[in-house]
Amino acid sequence: MLAVLLYYPLVKPPTEVLHQALLYWDGIGSVVPADPQVYEAAVPRELKDLKDRGLYTPLGLTGQYMDILRDPDDILPWLDAEEQRCAASLALRRELRRLAASPDRPRLSFPPQSFLYESKMSSWLPWELQRLGLATSRDERRWTVGVPNRVQEIVVGAMARELARHADVSYTPYTDRADAYRLSLSAPELSVAAWEVELGRLLPVPAPGTETANVLAFRESHSDERDRLMRALHRLLGNLRRDYEHPADVLAQLRREIEQSVDDYRKAAKSSRMAWVERSVMVTVGLAAGAGEVAQPGLGWALSAVGGIALNVATREIRPLARAREGHDFSYLHRARETFT
Repeated sequence: MLAVLLYYPLVKPPTEVLHQALLYWDGIGSVVPADPQVYEAAVPRELKDLKDRGLYTPLGLTGQYMDILRDPDDILPWLDAEEQRCAASLALRRELRRLAASPDRPRLSFPPQSFLYESKMSSWLPWELQRLGLATSRDERRWTVGVPNRVQEIVVGAMARELARHADVSYTPYTDRADAYRLSLSAPELSVAAWEVELGRLLPVPAPGTETANVLAFRESHSDERDRLMRALHRLLGNLRRDYEHPADVLAQLRREIEQSVDDYRKAAKSSRMAWVERSVMVTVGLAAGAGEVAQPGLGWALSAVGGIALNVATREIRPLARAREGHDFSYLHRARETFT
């Protein structure tokens, strides 16, 4: 089964991100308020309709996810297993305290830049944010606290990654905000190696203004073409993670499969009579254990071209708030640069 995108930091994904998820993945999810009344107000009708079709999943801190980000003050420090299980909570609190103490700490504004629903967070977080001066007092009418954009991106990014790691479904964190992407993948300690793969123009989406009903119709009528394309790309990313010493060889082995799937998908898109937009998508791939000794940050390869589209790979160091080396660790950044096809 292909992965489901888990969009953050907002409840409602931008339309083009929603369309991309419907075309290339099994569906899309987002982090939502757990309170039923707030959920009804926060989640738009379009997403509720997609939920009825099994294409949208709202993820909140209910049921099995209630304890995902435990209060760090409740962690028993002498129990190694306990601290490991709560590593994300500890890392998030350290990052928030570092941010609050930094010379360029984000300042609260009135009205606030962003809001966080209280029932979208673990119960300790609103109080910690207010104590650090990173959130306004509670707005009981809206069940929210006001925060700067950077705080929203850090908190919801951490929530998204932990929800993705604990869920039964294979969720892949996905954002269109470069700062949220960077903050969710970096911290000052315990770095691990990763590939950054620029997928360039391989994943076009319908142009702005396209009706979601038309996207769903294309999804259904060309399911074979889109499945082949995404399976080829997922295989590429998985092989890069495992065979990290030979990225060019990985592409050479899959070149024909990718070129054929890209060509088939382009023909399907052309036959749709819809206008399409080419987007730049960056994928971070957490590498297998031991890769840090091989892949040096800053070292990069231009993996030639596939179907006239450049595939570039470079290394960097990341420190995900979730543990990166358990299973796969993919994160996507959707960029706004566009050309029409």
